[in-house]
Amino acid sequence: MSAAISKLLVTSTVIHDVVIIEPKVFGDERGWFTESFNTQDFALATGLAVKFVQDNHSFSRQWTLRGLHYQLEQTQGKLVRVVLGSVFDVAVDARKDSPSFGKWVGVELSAENHKQLWVPPGLAHGFLVLSETAEFLYKTTDYYHPKSEVCLAWNDPVVAIQWPLPEGIAPSMNDKDSAGLSWDAAPKL
Repeated sequence: MSAAISKLLVTSTVIHDVVIIEPKVFGDERGWFTESFNTQDFALATGLAVKFVQDNHSFSRQWTLRGLHYQLEQTQGKLVRVVLGSVFDVAVDARKDSPSFGKWVGVELSAENHKQLWVPPGLAHGFLVLSETAEFLYKTTDYYHPKSEVCLAWNDPVVAIQWPLPEGIAPSMNDKDSAGLSWDAAPKL
């Protein structure tokens, strides 16, 4: 289901409160302009009155996989987008009482498509860089709380995320992400 709301196109996903947001882009021969975030439009589009407290910016090389992370305390809602390159962005529902518990959503976010993904609190989040390099921006609704962070295994067979990795390519990950917990072992919210 898609609906044009204000300056945004909002598309539902298999996880009812994870939505793809596409802002209007105005362009001509000189280039383009878009309003990447507007509190009023976001509230109208999502029905949420959220307050973002932190902006994060990461740079990664091709086939880097970051995640899948979530926090048990100070859970973070995230509004994510890409300003250089492209990524396959993933959210996994770790909320025990959710009708979509254990389901995942994956969407390509790129500098070209301007898509954003709203990842509500209680979902594990991660991404795989598809382009040579990528710059990834995200706003969070709460502060980072490293003591309660959980890392879910990117390749857990129960969750079974279909990462778009070419045959024979292994993702590049840090030690924390490589040691992610299985779905069965990971604490849930």
